[in-house]
Amino acid sequence: MISYERFILSNGLRVLVHEDKSTPMAVVNIMYDVGARDEDPSKTGFAHLFEHLMFGGSKNIPSFDEPLQSAGGENNAYTTNDLTNYYCQLPAENIETAFWLESDRMLSLAFSKKSLEVQRKVVCEEFKEHYINKPYGDVWHKLREVAYTVHPYRWMTIGKDLKHVEDATLEDVKAFFNKHYTPANAILVIAGNVTVEHARKLAEKWFGPIPAGEKYTRNLPVEPPQTAPRFIEVKANVPLDALYKCWHIYPRTDDRYYTADLIADILSGGGSSRLYQSMVKEQKLFSNIDCYQMGSTDAGMMVIEGKLVKGVNIKTADEAVLSEIHKLQLGGVTVAELEKVKNKTESAMAFEDMTVMNRAQSLANYEILGDADLINKELLKYQSVTATDILQETNIIFSPNNCSTMYYLANN
Repeated sequence: MISYERFILSNGLRVLVHEDKSTPMAVVNIMYDVGARDEDPSKTGFAHLFEHLMFGGSKNIPSFDEPLQSAGGENNAYTTNDLTNYYCQLPAENIETAFWLESDRMLSLAFSKKSLEVQRKVVCEEFKEHYINKPYGDVWHKLREVAYTVHPYRWMTIGKDLKHVEDATLEDVKAFFNKHYTPANAILVIAGNVTVEHARKLAEKWFGPIPAGEKYTRNLPVEPPQTAPRFIEVKANVPLDALYKCWHIYPRTDDRYYTADLIADILSGGGSSRLYQSMVKEQKLFSNIDCYQMGSTDAGMMVIEGKLVKGVNIKTADEAVLSEIHKLQLGGVTVAELEKVKNKTESAMAFEDMTVMNRAQSLANYEILGDADLINKELLKYQSVTATDILQETNIIFSPNNCSTMYYLANN
């Protein structure tokens, strides 16, 4: 059991405190309920651009990193399609430094043309390096647009088009900040060698005076059920042909999500998994193959992807993958096989919860999903999945009409 206290400041900022006296460190984690799915389709990449801009200094603190490093701390951030997260870790006796830094940039980020130009350049270089010039870098740009027709998961966190970030104005950026970076749209988690009383006092002192802002209300288009198979073929200068297949699954808060997650592990959770044994070891069709689900808040995707062994026909490989799925649809899973993947999941969750940083981020994540106590309930949800659930969901998820396929072929 991971214990925590939860309270809400008068400006709407949700605060969770997790005490852990076994560490000399403390974590201050701020999660904003904004991700790439909340962007204007003609101005994508803003959530990720903001992750960079937030380190460009605030009104009263020109450099974010220097005071934190002087206090023995470190920090980082990440953006997904669903959320944006900022975190600091530092010795517990210096925790107030993190409150000072984080509250100042929530209250008054320093917007300047110079800061925007510097961070725009960084993001544009990242876009080119990872998504334009890197082999297979454009896979998800292309495949998301095939799999999604109306939901903003159509584009990646980095953005749909490099031009959107290149054309971003200071006014665009300020509007995005004022809409999303408010106490009413944020969750503060304090974890480590702290007391609830001290954390509450610091939260009130540093974040309490910040105006609430308007709570952002999400109203996104719902992706309609896919009613026919979709297919795309790409040719590029890559070393090996690759196969990508994806199927729509359930939102993160749907209990069937846990069944889907276990199905992914049955198919591809390590060297003894079905796809690895059949596709890599026995038939030698793939050099590597993986099955996973995206874990997104709204209805996400189950994905199978693999690089083919040179000389293997991609249609043959595709049919072999479908044949392996068909075996699962017909025969289901044994109790022993299901127990094995459940035990693996339990170990992974226990390992993840070992660090105070991970516990802080998990609490923020679950709070954003609507129930921080999921941190203590999720294992039970995995354990309650039955072999019948696996059989039933395998036949629903892997319907041919629910599938989008990409053949990514080497030019040579």
